Amino acid sequence: VVTRDDVEEALKAKWQYVKDKEQLLKDLHSQIEETGQRLSIKQGERDYWLEYKNVGSKTQANKIMNLKKDIKEVKDDLHRATEYYRNALQAVKEENDRLVERHMKLSKEQA
Repeated sequence: VVTRDDVEEALKAKWQYVKDKEQLLKDLHSQIEETGQRLSIKQGERDYWLEYKNVGSKTQANKIMNLKKDIKEVKDDLHRATEYYRNALQAVKEENDRLVERHMKLSKEQA
């Protein structure tokens, strides 16, 4: 024999069970939403880095190559200028030596 109290208790237990399951379902929905938002953020980051990998890194590599080329050209120009000025200095020294020697020769002759 089942009494009214037994039925009420069974209904309350079932009602509490359903309520707990609904709360669990709500919690799971909020977790799914949160995970979806994090996934969206991570996909945005991934897309950014893929774009960088496919386009940006090539652009940076081209800039680096151009800068290396510019550095090489500047070094070559510096080397050529150094050689030019070294030769010009040598020529001026030789000319000065000849002029000093000539001046000394003339001074000796005058003396």
